Amino acid sequence: MRILVGITGGIAAYKSANIIRLLTEAGHDVKVLPTQNALKFIGSATLEALSHNSIDPDLYTQVADVKHIKLAQEADLVIVAPATAAFLARYAQGLADDLLTNVLMATEAKVVIAPAMHTAMWDHPATVQNIQTLTNRGVFVLNPESGRLTGSDTGIGRMVEPEDIVRRALIFAKDVQQLAGKQIVIAAGGTREAIDEVRFIGNHSSGKQGIALAQAALDRGAEVTFIAANIDLEIPAVQKLIRVASVSDLEQALHLAFESADAIIMPAAVSDYRLANPIIGKLHRAENPDLDLHLTANPDLLSELSAKRASSVRPVLVGFAAEVANESESESLEIRARKKLENKGVDAVVANWVSRGVVFGQDDTDVLIVSSGSTISATGSKYDVANSILNSIHTLLES
Repeated sequence: MRILVGITGGIAAYKSANIIRLLTEAGHDVKVLPTQNALKFIGSATLEALSHNSIDPDLYTQVADVKHIKLAQEADLVIVAPATAAFLARYAQGLADDLLTNVLMATEAKVVIAPAMHTAMWDHPATVQNIQTLTNRGVFVLNPESGRLTGSDTGIGRMVEPEDIVRRALIFAKDVQQLAGKQIVIAAGGTREAIDEVRFIGNHSSGKQGIALAQAALDRGAEVTFIAANIDLEIPAVQKLIRVASVSDLEQALHLAFESADAIIMPAAVSDYRLANPIIGKLHRAENPDLDLHLTANPDLLSELSAKRASSVRPVLVGFAAEVANESESESLEIRARKKLENKGVDAVVANWVSRGVVFGQDDTDVLIVSSGSTISATGSKYDVANSILNSIHTLLES
């Protein structure tokens, strides 16, 4: 793939070297278009050595070759990282005052930008409006992350890490239309059932797999409704965010989202039981040295959705099975997943072992994606696994 990497004048420009290295090592033909201000932060010798192409950011050299048009027409993908507030303003307003902005105005290639700036600048109404303008034009914006900024400040504005930029940009370039226009509902996190007004019954789910699914679905052009059950992590900029606590809350949110959904994905850890009669106030140990809690079963939300769907093929329903290995049982993970597939009446089940505390809260995972016609193994980061799951969902949607 022929890729242009634009670099603008921000301190995060030093990270662009790793973006170029990753792209060239993956076999792509990379040309770098730094602005004059970018070269104050990173040298042209470094960029030439990593890209294996000469660096000439001057709009007024090689004029006879109409350089900006040639570059624009040759590119399959343009990545601008970092993208400063000043660059965003010029690009959104269509100002072409250097080689990079001239190329962007002329190219028909897909464009990915990774903003980086101080939190105050990112939150400024002008920047917010410029980002919305570019998004509406089809530019893929990798919103900055929270973290340490220049100086002593910490907050949102830190550029997405190079590995993530490369991975997400390449997926965008290949699959941008794969889920375009599709309404994807993702329920993630862990529900909590009240014991009293202080305590609850819960689980170890962090919501990381659901967050990875949301990001991957957004990267593929989907409209995402994200139902977050007690998630403390940062959630991607989805089209609709619904926060819930209990199974009852989650049940209501799922049924409200059901009618417009093309697919419902359920990595949420849903409590199987709740207290039949939650206690008003707070329990005190001195008053209750021995305590028996009477639990009653919660509704099976996946089975409810399957019954509601009846004979329709929409929405596609994807359940998750977190299984614990028992030495006295010999059933394979696939057998367990296929039982759940049949019992729940869903289209696919994503199954994994969670024995000995693995998976929960981790960045990597190892799953089987089981449907009526296939069994697929997926291993790696939760974002990578999310893309494998979405590949299966895409196949189900197409069929």
